[in-house]
Amino acid sequence: MRDLHHLGVAELAALLKNKEVSAVEVATRFLARLGGNPHNAFLDINSEVTLDQARASDAKLAAGTAGPLEGVPIAHKDVFVTKDFVTTAGSKILTGYRSPFDATAVRKLREAGMVSLGKLNCDEFAMGSSNENSAFGAVSNPWQTSHVPGGSSGGSAAAVAARLTPAATGTDTGGSIRQPAAFCGITGIKPTYGRASRYGMVAFASSLDQAGPMARSAEDCALLLSAMCGPDVDRDSTSLDVASEDFSRDLSRPLARAGKDGGALKVGVPSSWLAIEQGLPAGDVDGCSPKVRDAIKDALHRLEVEGAEVIPIELRNTGLAIPVYYIVACAEASSNLSRFDGVKFGHRAAQYGDLLDMYQKTRSEGFGAEVKRRIMTGAYVLSHGYYDAYYLQAQKIRRMIADDFQRAFAACDVIAGPVAPTTAWKLGEKADDPVANYLADIFTLPASLAGLPCMSLPVGLGEGNMPVGMQLIGNYLDEARLLNVAHQFQIAHPECHTAKPEKLA
Repeated sequence: MRDLHHLGVAELAALLKNKEVSAVEVATRFLARLGGNPHNAFLDINSEVTLDQARASDAKLAAGTAGPLEGVPIAHKDVFVTKDFVTTAGSKILTGYRSPFDATAVRKLREAGMVSLGKLNCDEFAMGSSNENSAFGAVSNPWQTSHVPGGSSGGSAAAVAARLTPAATGTDTGGSIRQPAAFCGITGIKPTYGRASRYGMVAFASSLDQAGPMARSAEDCALLLSAMCGPDVDRDSTSLDVASEDFSRDLSRPLARAGKDGGALKVGVPSSWLAIEQGLPAGDVDGCSPKVRDAIKDALHRLEVEGAEVIPIELRNTGLAIPVYYIVACAEASSNLSRFDGVKFGHRAAQYGDLLDMYQKTRSEGFGAEVKRRIMTGAYVLSHGYYDAYYLQAQKIRRMIADDFQRAFAACDVIAGPVAPTTAWKLGEKADDPVANYLADIFTLPASLAGLPCMSLPVGLGEGNMPVGMQLIGNYLDEARLLNVAHQFQIAHPECHTAKPEKLA
């Protein structure tokens, strides 16, 4: 039998269903790979909990009451609260915190039969693009350990790429599923805002945060997303009252018949997204590196060969996405993180004079530099005299960006382009320049601001032989079409998503 850790979600689910392998055997194999915590990907592992869940899955498999993903391992980004594992959100201020309940996404995946391997490292409170902002150390990229894995779901992406888990949960506020998936050569999808419940996710920016799955293929992501989604309106006021779907139902549809009208899929490509960065006027943040551009253009040509039609489109306000996002997200973060004050849970300063002094020392000690920067920025743009000039104006432009997408979708079925302007950079390379990190999100932020479903799939290698991801963006509630496009690409070109780091055991 092939090494179990090289199998994906669908393959493992089939083996378990046919009783060719037990859930305990699968869990034991993956737990053995976690020794020494490769790439610093995990923050909490509890083998007893994992094996107990695996034994319960074997009992259900034997009794014929198994869920669709019974016995398949998964690991969760450490912004999802869990009863059986510590939840820190990558922050010292939550060191040792254990939730009395599971996040809805965690609960639903367990109800589908999945076995949890533990909690995954992430940028503190999901704030970052490199996973260097974690209070518990940076995660390294399995392709080259001297490089970042992307963020904030870098632990999730690195764990899947290194075959430490076949699947992981992630969260995407401004690209935090798509960008690390691209940097680590795996597949990840952010569904329509509200599709997957935010209940039990440690909040960063409530109007943007969205849960989603990360795995090695579109087929795997479809199975995971089908289990994760569904209405949760009693617990999450932003949850859509839309029934869960079988997102794998259209995976086999040829691209020549995948369009809204039953004809060829129309793929819209914003021309500015494929400009070469070095050739643009000073200050223009659109465009990407030559090798990233070439990989994306090659992938678009492959879609044409499979029956799609590629057409140019215009997204006029892409360049405004970065300032809009960092105003809106920071404003919401300053409000959401006010609850971490040392009173009810988490870290509390050991010595303080009065209540105000306790607040100040607790937050100063507990929060990292990037979190403090965003809290202060958010407090500023919400302050008297600046609310109208910054926050209100940003919300108006956010609507303009969403309108741009709707005009584009009148002419095309999906939008395609790069996930990031470059491949993964070296650890520490941008540590002293937070704005450089922010600029790396130029292609992921627009869809996040609009609340659209979007995903990343690996399409080749770029600078330094590091993975390049192509982004697919769909209209609201059109996740099945995105997964269909990605699956058809991966069936035709399996070498892209099955590629793995050279040194991987």
